[in-house]
Amino acid sequence: MAQLCRTQTIQVVDTEYSADAVEWCPLNGWENILAAGTYQLKKSEAAVGEDGTETDSPHTRVGRVYLYHFSHDQIFTPLTEIQRIESAAVLDMKWCHVNLSEKPVLCIASAKGSLELHHLTGCEKSCALVPLCEVDVGSKRLALSVDWSTGLGSNVQPVQLISSDSKGCLSLVSVSESAASLDILRQWTGHEYEAWIAAFNYWNTNIVYSGGDDCKLKGWDTRSGTDRPSFTSTRHTMGVCSIQSNPHKDGILVTGSYDEHVLLWDTRQMKQPLADTHVEGGVWRLKWHPIHEHVLLAACMHSGFHILDCKEAVAGNAEKCTVLSSYVLHNSLAYGADWSKLSLMDWPVMKQGPRSAFHSESDMENTEQGVKKPETQKQHLKILYESPTASFDVILEDDMGTYIPEDAGAHALENSSKIVSVSIQGNQDCSIPENYFQSDKDGDTSNSKESSLIATCSFYDHVLHVWNWESSTANSSK
Repeated sequence: MAQLCRTQTIQVVDTEYSADAVEWCPLNGWENILAAGTYQLKKSEAAVGEDGTETDSPHTRVGRVYLYHFSHDQIFTPLTEIQRIESAAVLDMKWCHVNLSEKPVLCIASAKGSLELHHLTGCEKSCALVPLCEVDVGSKRLALSVDWSTGLGSNVQPVQLISSDSKGCLSLVSVSESAASLDILRQWTGHEYEAWIAAFNYWNTNIVYSGGDDCKLKGWDTRSGTDRPSFTSTRHTMGVCSIQSNPHKDGILVTGSYDEHVLLWDTRQMKQPLADTHVEGGVWRLKWHPIHEHVLLAACMHSGFHILDCKEAVAGNAEKCTVLSSYVLHNSLAYGADWSKLSLMDWPVMKQGPRSAFHSESDMENTEQGVKKPETQKQHLKILYESPTASFDVILEDDMGTYIPEDAGAHALENSSKIVSVSIQGNQDCSIPENYFQSDKDGDTSNSKESSLIATCSFYDHVLHVWNWESSTANSSK
């Protein structure tokens, strides 16, 4: 079996402020809803003291929360903004994995040191976030991350939040059944410097993990007190800034760091990771695929976004995960990333049938037998649009201007077991070998194709990308 993976930009949105968090709603009936958070440091005007001299006033961290709707009916611009909320800068946001009081609830970790709950009201295409309640995690600090205890998608009781902040503290917070109130159950100092990330073990929510700028990964059992961690790992050599428990498989944890490494762990043995993958960029966020238990999305700052296959590493057969695809369209810092539960296979664009844009195997066979070889067809990369980051999305056309679809290439690796990713990077000449793509022959349907919708955002250039990751598995027995 050979696997061909593709990434393709669907839409680019300018968020005006630097974008650092994106979250698709995971709840049934609300999968089309995307929330995005932004962060902007604004310098206040200089104040004039009593002696007439100007004094520097502190910078203000402002932000905005966007709510978008993704519509299958819109082919060219499927993502539509339906709400924006001015706020303090947003550092992190997460949807609760279950309804609270029969409504989706979003928690926002903000620069004013608070956790804020909002619930969705209205219908899908005209819904809005309405504030419910908030709790301060402490004065003169930033709430840096948040995670829900509901990661398995079941009604775990009690519903709780874990948060980390810029003072190195962790806060365990209880959420009332109606989501009308938040109460801090326990707060403790977990790290010497910023505690960049905190996350639950979804399979045992009494266990939480944290990572800090002190280069330490720690585990905590909240049943036995938080005076000391249950373990401390110094395997990462720089600040630990991303952690996620695998919601599909008990005992699997993934962590990422400024040291540019993604570490895969068996939580039963935290002395040595199962795998160590160098991704060439600081790992700010990690997200497991909502369906495929071994597929991981990583936001890797300077090196863009990468999709990893952890199957062999989890099985103990590999020392690092395989990078299936990379999405590196923008020249900025890759920060927020999330998978949608929506399937794009029913989207009109994805339902286009394969076209014979390249010579099939039968053409080559006829040529070898003396039949006149058809005139060589030329392929051209055409600029589809220019994004705000001066990166280009491209499509492939022939001399007649006919679109060569993503499907053409399902059998490109029939004689190879390698996993190959095709990614187009801006500001570079892109050349594709003529024999790279091959069309399906005689309506053959032996290929298994899947498509995943992804949202990512980048800092500094304030851009939100919505893109498609397509994976095709070709039957190599032909």
